Amino acid sequence: MKKGFKSIALVLVIMLFAAIVAACGDSKKVSVGIVLPTKDEPRWVQDETRFKAALDGTDYSTEILFSQGSSAKEKENVETLINKGIQVLIICPQDGDAAAAAVEAAKDAGVKVISYDRLITKTDAVDYYVTFDSIAVGKAQAQYLVDHAKGNGQPLYLYAGAASDNNAFLFFQGAWEVLQPKIADGTFKVANSSEAEGLKDTAELSRDQLSGIIGQVTTNWDANEAKNKAQTHLTAAAADMKGDVAILAPNDGTARSIADVFASDKAVTSFVVTGQDAEQASVQYVIDGKQSMTVFKDVRSLVKDAMGMAISILDGNTPETTGSYNNGKIDVPAKQTDVIVVDKANVKEKLIDSEYYKADDFQGL
Repeated sequence: MKKGFKSIALVLVIMLFAAIVAACGDSKKVSVGIVLPTKDEPRWVQDETRFKAALDGTDYSTEILFSQGSSAKEKENVETLINKGIQVLIICPQDGDAAAAAVEAAKDAGVKVISYDRLITKTDAVDYYVTFDSIAVGKAQAQYLVDHAKGNGQPLYLYAGAASDNNAFLFFQGAWEVLQPKIADGTFKVANSSEAEGLKDTAELSRDQLSGIIGQVTTNWDANEAKNKAQTHLTAAAADMKGDVAILAPNDGTARSIADVFASDKAVTSFVVTGQDAEQASVQYVIDGKQSMTVFKDVRSLVKDAMGMAISILDGNTPETTGSYNNGKIDVPAKQTDVIVVDKANVKEKLIDSEYYKADDFQGL
């Protein structure tokens, strides 16, 4: 009898241990895997915090990994999350083309893929795309330059994001639609791109034509590269390409660097410079009159849209979409989030009153 009791006790202990192991295994399973480009830019660190908050109060879990500017690391991150049992992958690609291999691995594992903020290209392994209307961003930047144009033949300096980022093409496409008529009629004269000057009478640019211009004026989303390029352009510029100038800068990080370079040139009388992202440092620049405007993309809305889409998938539903984008392989169903132009006149209303930032984050407000 004693031996029988020992056997039963042993079986019970084994069963209990197995149950504990299984429970631990389940707790390590991740519902939504998120891969972001880098931890070195404030934007993506803010996104990390907001993504975590977006799942509060749900039964789902998330893990967020950063690619640190490496497509190889990005692929490794995706594989790590697949191994943790994710059902949905939200990924902002470091390089739209290079990310195809990573998301194809996710698709093969039965994972639904949401391309976040930047479109993953040349693959059918993308299920959805959550984005701001990138063409509208470029149009808003360009319209600001047009609205603040001075006289005729005003020097226009063009800058773009990275050629590896499909958004850079969309931003520039939107800007060109607004700027081209004003270049053609002589309101602006392109100061730093022979490709753009040669295409001034072409209203609608092909991908190759856009690529040609972007190749000349790319900043690669890098503030130092933007600074060096601006210095090179100003050094080479003739006297009639200075004075009152207009500058299309693709985002806030590059805008601040470019603005500092133009501000230091005594032959530049004034400049209007665009931006994007409403980074805190650039909002201070706007308040101080060092940067003219920024396009505010309320990341809270974008995160909410992306996570709402993920939860819809996890709940077995079909997410709501508002349009589609062709990624070179398929038309990807998309949810678009609106953008807002912010300058000194409305900075308090749009960024402080909306509680995106606190008033004491800034001086001179």
